[in-house]
Amino acid sequence: MGVGARRLGLGVWVILGLLALCLAAYGRSLALPLIADDYIQISLARQWGPVAGWLDLLRDPLYRCRATSLVLTFWTERLFGIQPWIFNASSLAIHFVNCLLVFALGLWRPIGWKVSAVAAGVFAVHHSHQEAVIWYAALPELLVFTFVLLSLLCWLAWLERRDGRFYAAAACCFVLALLSKESGVVLVPLLALTAWVERRDWKTVAWSLPMGLAAAVYFLTAYLARDTHLHFKDGTFSLAAPVWQVLARSMMRLLWVSGFLSLAVLAWARAWRWLPLVAGAMVWSLITFLPYSFLLYMPFVPSRHTYLASVGLAFLVAAALMALEERAPRRAYAVAAAVVLVIAHVSYLWTRKHYQYTERAAPTQRLLEFARDYPRDSLHLGCFAYGPEIAEAALEIELGKKVRVTRAAGGGPREREFCFEVAPPAEVAKPSGSP
Repeated sequence: MGVGARRLGLGVWVILGLLALCLAAYGRSLALPLIADDYIQISLARQWGPVAGWLDLLRDPLYRCRATSLVLTFWTERLFGIQPWIFNASSLAIHFVNCLLVFALGLWRPIGWKVSAVAAGVFAVHHSHQEAVIWYAALPELLVFTFVLLSLLCWLAWLERRDGRFYAAAACCFVLALLSKESGVVLVPLLALTAWVERRDWKTVAWSLPMGLAAAVYFLTAYLARDTHLHFKDGTFSLAAPVWQVLARSMMRLLWVSGFLSLAVLAWARAWRWLPLVAGAMVWSLITFLPYSFLLYMPFVPSRHTYLASVGLAFLVAAALMALEERAPRRAYAVAAAVVLVIAHVSYLWTRKHYQYTERAAPTQRLLEFARDYPRDSLHLGCFAYGPEIAEAALEIELGKKVRVTRAAGGGPREREFCFEVAPPAEVAKPSGSP
């Protein structure tokens, strides 16, 4: 068997292994029902997903930055209907594709295929970014990752071959990344850094400036629309946020526990040759965390927003496993460490995290059970955990009922409490704060 055929065979085994790891980690989540904002995602996709709605979508300063996910959601429902497992499976399929893109980073010589294969395996099962995979409403996180990695891979091919078609492809994928999530802007410093590492030539780095200009215009259009931009108005995002505190806390949470154990293994093994990869991994995580560090509603970046940053963690863990393989007297030690890592993360996802997502889905499921045979067109919510807009979207999407929903007086949003009560039509004829 030739070298090329042997490498192709190994590549196929890596791909099958990544598929098995993705299914092992997230297979149970396929059975979850839709959760809260999933209904808003589908409702918005019905409005803006068709070609006829694209012009209105581009006028919206928030959701035009999520256009790819809305179009994908529209076509998913159009082809398969409202089946929760289909939406969950589409998220898992994109996660698998993203794992393949992490593996594809091995084409860059400073990384190599062996390291990228291990990192892709870590990325496939690590729980740090599970919300992006399990919660369908977090679909923009998966898609911005896809287009950022595709653009970076095309950029690396351009750096090696200087073929303008690769540069054009990188630019197109960058535009799609910006249409997926605001965090797509992180691609600009990543392109500049990889160009410098590869060429050590400022003229080559300057080829990232057109992308930088596009990112600046992209941000400026959002900032100028801040008076109507939801995230500038609802306390989600602020340029005055404690960015460095959020960034530091988020890095600490990302590194706990696997990252710190990996650093300890690298120090014990005195694996100095892996320091450039470790440094690159840390820089990747810091850069990709930055756009999310302007939030106000949490002191650290939530799980779904760590999806891009987790690539850095994956390569850090991969470096530790490779160092353990080189330092330990037997390769079995590195294999055993990898098996323990997989079992630990899969077990955590199948038990504690699955229970949490079941709890998050419970309020809407109880509401649907209550309203399924309810004939009237008005409903008062007492202690429903989510807002009336989610209740209305869930009832319309799942039951085909356009029911007007308001909160009962004194009813607060408390988790795991479901106090639905019938309201006379006169009480809800003109609900205050109706979306």
